[in-house]
Amino acid sequence: MPGLTTYPSFPENVPTHPLLVVDYELLEAGDKDEVAKLWKAATELGFWYLKNHGVNEEVNQMFEMGAETMTLPYEEKMKFEQGDDGMSFGYKAPGANAVDETGTKDSVEFMNISKDDAFSWPTPTHRTYPSTVDARMESTIRPFIRKSVEVNDTLLTIFNELLGLPEGTLAQKHKPDEHSGSEARCIKNPPRPGGISEEKAALGAHTDFGSLSFLHNRLGGLQVMVPGTTQWQYIKPIPGHAICNLGDSMTIFSGGILRSNLHRVVPPPGAQGQFERWSLVYFTRPGNSVILKPLVEESNIVADAYTKVVDRSIYESGQTSSEWFARRIRNQRSKNQKGPETWRASRGTEHLPSAA
Repeated sequence: MPGLTTYPSFPENVPTHPLLVVDYELLEAGDKDEVAKLWKAATELGFWYLKNHGVNEEVNQMFEMGAETMTLPYEEKMKFEQGDDGMSFGYKAPGANAVDETGTKDSVEFMNISKDDAFSWPTPTHRTYPSTVDARMESTIRPFIRKSVEVNDTLLTIFNELLGLPEGTLAQKHKPDEHSGSEARCIKNPPRPGGISEEKAALGAHTDFGSLSFLHNRLGGLQVMVPGTTQWQYIKPIPGHAICNLGDSMTIFSGGILRSNLHRVVPPPGAQGQFERWSLVYFTRPGNSVILKPLVEESNIVADAYTKVVDRSIYESGQTSSEWFARRIRNQRSKNQKGPETWRASRGTEHLPSAA
């Protein structure tokens, strides 16, 4: 069971990047120093640890659900496969996605559960799910998603104020009653003792599609490329601490102030590579109809920042959140690869010079 295994310690002899530790309870209390720490993390790297978030019990139960689901027969899981048309919800089999422009296939499998489906269950909004997911929907999945939404909504409220936006602006972009790409994802990576080559990284270098990612993992493997460098560095997992990061939507809304940083997932380092790597993420994404563009009319702070943006191609795509999301998903699918241009069409803010 991924939540109960005792793993070897994270090795000390690998390049590791420290993250700021942000206390969620202090954020809720309006502590100015803690808010300043969050802002520093969000504007410089776009990644931070979050402690005292109150979701640990739900996380353990979600890992149990994931283990139950991944042990289903392959044929059963494939009944709930995502497909190649740009929908993320459902099962993704190993090798279904490309990780680079040469078409190299990934090695992970995961189950994505839509927030909309969890809240409307037992009536499907987007799709149906395996029996192991349905069995846990009320007791496990819905509570995990509800608490994750509360955490991310609190962060959005703080960013809204710091960006000088009118009250509720970002909340309007993430309305709970509008369908969206928001989802919970439980991920299983196979053991890879000794690691793999650079060319076979488990997930290719990418920025996240949406607004906020709320990650829980037990083993190393997540790497970031710190701005201004060309070296990948591990993020060390800390028990009880989530790893949070910003996605493309928040970079675009903020006119480049908030950072959606390049990251990737590789096999755990050292002795940890002998184990399956499990991780769990909740992704908050804007409502499907929301057009992704800088909020320059709503904030002088954003407007001023946007005057300094040189390459505005990503910022002025004119795409809705739904279109942006489907494009990125669809063009990563292995069956859709027609050449390097397909992969390149799946990219987000990692194609901006500032993301290098």
